[in-house]
Amino acid sequence: MSRVEVLKTYKVYIGGQFPRTESGRYYPLTNKENEPIANISLCSRKDFRNAVVAARSAFGGWSSRAAFNRGQILYRVAEMMEGRKDQFVSELILQGSTRKSAETEVTLAIDRLVYYSGWCDKYVQVFGTVNPVASSHFNFSVPEPTGVVAMVASEESSLLGLVSIIAPCIAGGNTCIVLASNSKPLCSVTFAEVLATSDVPGGVVNILTGTSNELFAHFSNHMDVNAVVYCRDNAEEKIKIAQNSSLNVKRAFFWNKDWIKAENENPYLILDLQEIKTTWHPIENIGTGGAKY
Repeated sequence: MSRVEVLKTYKVYIGGQFPRTESGRYYPLTNKENEPIANISLCSRKDFRNAVVAARSAFGGWSSRAAFNRGQILYRVAEMMEGRKDQFVSELILQGSTRKSAETEVTLAIDRLVYYSGWCDKYVQVFGTVNPVASSHFNFSVPEPTGVVAMVASEESSLLGLVSIIAPCIAGGNTCIVLASNSKPLCSVTFAEVLATSDVPGGVVNILTGTSNELFAHFSNHMDVNAVVYCRDNAEEKIKIAQNSSLNVKRAFFWNKDWIKAENENPYLILDLQEIKTTWHPIENIGTGGAKY
């Protein structure tokens, strides 16, 4: 007798947990032969709102961690991915990649996490400054995390595109909500499983699945989101995101890049999601004896 294969139903990742979508909707994912390979959650506005609450709750603790500790945690995620390389490769092949391109993508994703883990305790020194002023003050400009970042990941680069935007975001002390690829979502949920079993606190990264045309407006007009990153090429969605972002003066970035290229791995992506804080510190002169700070 032939049997009906029991397909895995992939959940979403919010607040360190794997809840079912609030919408109760799913869509069948098929391979190149149009055969069903999984059921994927079709997230709604309510799922996104829950993810924003989780990200905001996690922001205080994550942004206040020592930069070196954030680097350790990103490196731990890379270690965990290394142990599951074969699973990521097989999922990419299921979604249409060749074995060679799948192996390349997984290796680059792991290496990208290692790269940004090394920048966690260095970017402040690179981008911070001591500014010359005419008065008796020290004047410092230091980058600080923007806050909660809503991100729409690449549609085509299902794993590397996801990792390449999450890593610089959380390396800089931000928390995020990410909409994964709609046509190639398998690796995103597996990556969430890696995060859940590593040292990343719940709520720092939240991963949703579903369609951009249903969710992108909510990503850009939510009042408790501080920045939006959009990595697709839909011109209408870009215009609407830019308009919605003005509602609470959130920053909007359009990172539609070829993530395979080495030049798209750089600390300026960390800087994009930072706010520059300038501090004036008075110097009290006490005669020839020097200065009192």
